[in-house]
Amino acid sequence: MNPDELYDLTIIGGGPVGMFTAFYAGLRQAKVKIIEALPQLGGQPGMLYAEKNIYDIAGYPIITGEELIKNLKTQMDRFDTTLVYGEEAFELNKNAEGIFEIQTTKNLHYSKAVIISAGNGAFRPRKLEIEHAEKYENNNLHYFVNNIESFRDKTVAICGGGDSAVDWALTLEPIAKKVYLIHRRPQFRAQEHSVQLLNESSIETITPFVPISINGSNDILTSVTLQEARKENTMELEIDDFLINYGFSSSIGGMKKWGFEVNGNAIVVNSKMETTIPGVYAIGDISTYEGKVKLIATGFGEAPVAVNNAMVYINPDTRVQPMHSTSLF
Repeated sequence: MNPDELYDLTIIGGGPVGMFTAFYAGLRQAKVKIIEALPQLGGQPGMLYAEKNIYDIAGYPIITGEELIKNLKTQMDRFDTTLVYGEEAFELNKNAEGIFEIQTTKNLHYSKAVIISAGNGAFRPRKLEIEHAEKYENNNLHYFVNNIESFRDKTVAICGGGDSAVDWALTLEPIAKKVYLIHRRPQFRAQEHSVQLLNESSIETITPFVPISINGSNDILTSVTLQEARKENTMELEIDDFLINYGFSSSIGGMKKWGFEVNGNAIVVNSKMETTIPGVYAIGDISTYEGKVKLIATGFGEAPVAVNNAMVYINPDTRVQPMHSTSLF
């Protein structure tokens, strides 16, 4: 191992909590690396809710997911953090020198301590199970919305019946030329207020129908064929964009084999945010303890606890209680 490859703290997961953890570790003058499975930082708020409003972040009466991630990146960039994208950690071991070895899908990483902030684990969209659907994914078949302006003056069909589908339909209504909302059941499962807004909007709901085929040319989708649930009736809908909101599957996957105690899909931690493996910590939604509340705000509070205790693990002569940030700059 090259000494330059050894980090004080390696953070697995680059969502909001992981980003704040990297900043806070910088306050403790730690050498820090983030390993993120996605091609960018931000986790679910960055990928799924970039243009949705968040109301429960301290100090921000209202902030979008995109704005939150941008602010966290600015804060994090005060210090030099090594960022690794597109790598999923699947194995964790401690070598004879007491150094953690993190094996990812591409590389082997070395760290004195590890903080896991992987949210609900690796998450993937539940995809449209229609033949040849994948060839339209890089064009106008979407599972994420990264830029609502790309839907301006377009005819958009959205599939799904939960909060995400209804919320995106309402968000796109004033931007798109026309919005269709397709659901396999007569009733929507979204919050009552959202359904009321939907009923009062210009969005055309098509229920109970399911997509059975998609049509297009040159990898551009031009229409979708729908069939009424449990009946033979079909209809074809000409559209510019197709947004699928069937939800996401998430799992901590191989982490369950790393040797620490887990409870369902979460990692059990103590009051130091330490797992049952000394030197390995878990924070944010992936961690659990009695009374745990899964919120971004909670994860932000857990980050300093994990970092300060990890620094003591690395160097027992270090104080757990840090100086206040007002004294550092």
